[in-house]
Amino acid sequence: MPEIIILPHEEICPEGAVLKVEPGISLCNAMLDNNIEIEHACEKSCACTTCHVYVREGFDSLQEATEDEDDYLDKAWGLDMDSRLSCQAIVGEEPLVIEIPKYTINMVSEVH
Repeated sequence: MPEIIILPHEEICPEGAVLKVEPGISLCNAMLDNNIEIEHACEKSCACTTCHVYVREGFDSLQEATEDEDDYLDKAWGLDMDSRLSCQAIVGEEPLVIEIPKYTINMVSEVH
């Protein structure tokens, strides 16, 4: 089972977390299944950027981003070379280190 290390995020995961998950699950579902409430305003349909994350280690073990994902990533706040939409990034066999950005571009929050 691959290990996913979630780096501390002030609001979403202040202590950070270490998750053990089955390969084949999306990063978004892995976090949600472990009570890390990452935003996912489009219900994980690759239609927004609220679940944007940085894959700091293990990036190459993920399946390549689709053209749709790349198009949405271009709109993400703080885009960098390690950016992925967590709803589209499928966990493989390798360990991952994930950083949740400080901000997202979100007009509607699921928390409200």
